[in-house]
Amino acid sequence: MGAAMRPHERQRPASLRRTLTLYLGALLAVFAVALLFAARDYGQRAANRSYDHLLVSSALSIADSVALVDGQWQVDLPYAALDLLAMAAEDRVFYRVADSRGKLITGYADLPTAPRSAKPSGDAPTLFDAPYSGETVRFVVVARNLSSPSVQGEVQVQVGQTRRAREALAQEMVNRALLAITVLSLLSLALVGVGVHRAFRPLVRVERELSRREPSDLRPLDAHVPREMDQMVAALNRFMGRLSTSNETLRSFMAEAAHQMRTPLAALRAQAQLALDDEEPEDMRRSLLAIERNASHMSRLLNQLLSDASVIHRANLQRYAPVDLAETVHQALHEAVPQVEPIPRVHLAMSAGPVWVQGDALLLREAIKNLIDNAIKYSAAAPLQVALTVDGNKAVLTIADHGPGIAPGDAERVFERFARGEGAAAGGAGLGLAIVKRVVDAHDGHIDLSNRREGGLVATIVLPRSHA
Repeated sequence: MGAAMRPHERQRPASLRRTLTLYLGALLAVFAVALLFAARDYGQRAANRSYDHLLVSSALSIADSVALVDGQWQVDLPYAALDLLAMAAEDRVFYRVADSRGKLITGYADLPTAPRSAKPSGDAPTLFDAPYSGETVRFVVVARNLSSPSVQGEVQVQVGQTRRAREALAQEMVNRALLAITVLSLLSLALVGVGVHRAFRPLVRVERELSRREPSDLRPLDAHVPREMDQMVAALNRFMGRLSTSNETLRSFMAEAAHQMRTPLAALRAQAQLALDDEEPEDMRRSLLAIERNASHMSRLLNQLLSDASVIHRANLQRYAPVDLAETVHQALHEAVPQVEPIPRVHLAMSAGPVWVQGDALLLREAIKNLIDNAIKYSAAAPLQVALTVDGNKAVLTIADHGPGIAPGDAERVFERFARGEGAAAGGAGLGLAIVKRVVDAHDGHIDLSNRREGGLVATIVLPRSHA
């Protein structure tokens, strides 16, 4: 056996144009068949009405020609009445005239009688079908009461005609209707095809506009489309907007990362070159220590760049779920607080029970870790204060240190990427607070920085609460 077919080769996607054409064509076919049956029924009823009228007229003419003279029946058969039926050349005509006891006066004696359910009543004619002479014959029976000075009696006239002519008339009407239905169906199919083609022209325009664009052209589509396609075009424009924002963020990140990494790499290379040129062990040791400091700085910078990239990606995905913020704070403290001497002191104040928020646990933990790391860096030996409280439908997290605080002009600028405030400690990259700001904004919260009266900085994060 040959190689297995790939998934996309097993079944081609259905064509909307073909699907619409098939469904509309099937609907037209159903209507055409229904019209054909209706035309057939109408043709049969119309032919029966026409020939039944002639049949009744002939029977009444014959009944008018019967007379009762001196107790004897006399029939002056009007052949003109039978000539009306003889106009149908393919049909045969039968008649019978009998008295009330069924005694034959003239005509065919073996004509079938009317069924009980169709017995004549009064002067109303009775019509029925019955087999006779090897084929189906349409009969009519009319009754008349006649009287003479000496006697009274009733006469029944029965006239029959084969159904060839009326069936031929009905078939002709059906054939004409079939021709009209066929022409109408073909015109309707052509109209459906034109309508489907015109309905898909906006899709073709959108496809052409997208295919002519450069890969970097993510401008919103300005195509005039029907109302039914507004949502699709709007969704496509939103997607291209998100993609454009993501690409712009990626380009900005790459440019800033390259700029930030270029200086430490140049310094590291220069110090390595100096170490190679140094002959004294003491000078070589100082160069190696400088190389180690720069390598550590580059390592921290690279970790923060990767963390920033991860935050950007996950914030765009927004795959949120209920998160216990209290447990997240505990995890962040465990990961951020150094476990070697001197171990920083932490004063932790938590509300009783879990504090649920809707968000990404990894992003929230990363933001809290950056705030704790920043607070430890500036607190020196003073204790770090972390508090998590609940204020109505909001969760409030505060992290306070005993550092120099922040200048009023830097309270907003420090949230920008690679921006650092006055008096910032050496070795930082200026990404920590930018990461925190991005995470808090992605969770519909806000962050404030303020100085303590007794000295130090207080970072306050407010997030909307949710139910587990």
